Amino acid sequence: MTGAPVDAPQPSSTPAQPPIRVFVVEDQTKILKNQLRLFEGHPEIDIVGTALSGEAALEEVPRLMPDVLLLDLGLPRMSGIDVTREIKAVYPKMEILIFTIFDEEDKVLEAVKAGASGYMLKGSPVDKIIEAIKEVRAGGTVIQPNLARRLLRHFRVDPDAAPASSEPASPPPAPTPAANPSPEEPPLKPLSDREREILQLIAKGVSNSEAARLLTLSKATIRTHLEHIYRKLEVTNRVEAVTEGIRKGLISV
Repeated sequence: MTGAPVDAPQPSSTPAQPPIRVFVVEDQTKILKNQLRLFEGHPEIDIVGTALSGEAALEEVPRLMPDVLLLDLGLPRMSGIDVTREIKAVYPKMEILIFTIFDEEDKVLEAVKAGASGYMLKGSPVDKIIEAIKEVRAGGTVIQPNLARRLLRHFRVDPDAAPASSEPASPPPAPTPAANPSPEEPPLKPLSDREREILQLIAKGVSNSEAARLLTLSKATIRTHLEHIYRKLEVTNRVEAVTEGIRKGLISV
């Protein structure tokens, strides 16, 4: 006697997420082919186009409108920094992930200032690259600890990088009567222990997904904590949050 299983698995009714549309800019043909080969067999990534120069990318991007631009930093003539600046000026919601062979902090910093959402080193495992693409597509930022340190040094020495209301990096001056109302209205809302823990992980280059796994939380909870961190530190993204967190002594790298 045979019978149907009592609890036969039902097909998932959750619609599949559309693949992330990625445009790759790389001036070395061999490296470009290797990069494209990495994404074969990964349906969550759809390579919609490629370019061998920044100029070619600026011609193709408006036609293809990718979600994420995977952009080589060391392009000839028009640099990756210039491409980032041009793209973000016209398409501010298009995410840019810098892809470079060398850990060139100065150039990476310039690219982040121009609007890039972070960077990955060429040679990184494909799962890390894909996770980084997903991270920036979701509005996150991919940073490495050494870049966070560089951002802090830049914050301290470059007056253009600091907000107009920030004070010099030297020790704060002695309090004056005008500063006495601070106990009633503190300039900084304290971060909770969990928020500091998450900010510390971000400073180490941990993605939202990795933080969720490490802390046994959902990614939605991590995002909520990040929103609270941004609000309390009066920043808008992970790079600024890490820089401000280090500057205020909330975390260390």
